[in-house]
Amino acid sequence: MIERYQSSQRMSQIVSHNGVIYLAGQVAKKDDSQDITGQTKQIIEQIEELLTSVGSDKSKLLSVTIWISSMEDFQAMNAVWDEWINGENPPARACVEARLARPELLVEMQLIAAN
Repeated sequence: MIERYQSSQRMSQIVSHNGVIYLAGQVAKKDDSQDITGQTKQIIEQIEELLTSVGSDKSKLLSVTIWISSMEDFQAMNAVWDEWINGENPPARACVEARLARPELLVEMQLIAAN
């Protein structure tokens, strides 16, 4: 069974199938005045809320893809990530530099987790 949550015509924020949760790419909602640290913290808060809403948490992360607009921000983003992530249950992860949907966006994260 496929379950979709927080859906619009374009996309769902969460899709669950066979005990696996897929989150849509998460960007900071208040992005215009925040640096990479602020945007990363905001995205992590959003991720926690989404995972909690379907009975999961960061210890169940399987895979994470992170896009950042500049590798110059890589260390600052990682400082926030490393403080948050469950070090005993780290997910597989990729991080690449990419041009994001709007110039003010500095980071986007997409996750897959177990339920």
